[in-house]
Amino acid sequence: MPVDQPAISYLPLRDALIRAAYEAGAAIMAVYASDFASSHKADRSPVTAADVAAEKLILAALARHAPEIAVVAEEQAAAVGLPPSIGRRFFLVDPLDGTKEFIARNGEFTVNIALIEDGVPVLGVVYLPVLDEMYAGSGNVAIRRRGLAEERISARSLPAEGATMTISRSHAARELVKVEMLGEHVAGTVVAGSSLKFCRIAEGSADLYPRFGPTMEWDTAAGHAVLLAAGGNVTTLDGAPLTYGKPGFRNPHFIARGIP
Repeated sequence: MPVDQPAISYLPLRDALIRAAYEAGAAIMAVYASDFASSHKADRSPVTAADVAAEKLILAALARHAPEIAVVAEEQAAAVGLPPSIGRRFFLVDPLDGTKEFIARNGEFTVNIALIEDGVPVLGVVYLPVLDEMYAGSGNVAIRRRGLAEERISARSLPAEGATMTISRSHAARELVKVEMLGEHVAGTVVAGSSLKFCRIAEGSADLYPRFGPTMEWDTAAGHAVLLAAGGNVTTLDGAPLTYGKPGFRNPHFIARGIP
């Protein structure tokens, strides 16, 4: 990939990614409504027909709208392996973030598409098909779309009484203990699955999302982009910005926050 790629306009691309996420969401919901089965990949993580169908639609859309930009997608990576190298600009795709939630039928799963430039998620869309809830962010503009209604969203300043922390059902107690050991004062918690944790902070309904377990870059990039556009940030435990395009596309532990 050439180093001197021209700048691109984010707004038309953002809208194309939104459309792709809607298409993927429709395919996911068609499987969700059926008597679907699941299997396991080599890393023992679950996969369903919905993951595969959604990714196929997203890859086709990216090939139409931005064929010059490389793509790293979860199911493709599982099937053929990760690319040995990547340029300064690439897409990260998680067609169904929260497959365990999908299988459990609790509705907390999302479609994630992000554009990375020089290690930074500069554009991202996160779609929650069950509630028809779309989040998108680039530059300093983050939006939430529910049905036909669209509004700008922004992270909030940390309340005086302390942070509301987004937690997952499976990691709640461990995450709460560890984040308080780092000196964070947690006043309350809210349960959110998959990349919705980033979006809850971006819309100002939560303040903190710590992650002390393993994640891949496609798990976090889209939500990270939305949160950045809303005024928040994501850092490693030593305070450095969380970046993308790392060897193996694996994330270290991190903490996502709203406005300090």
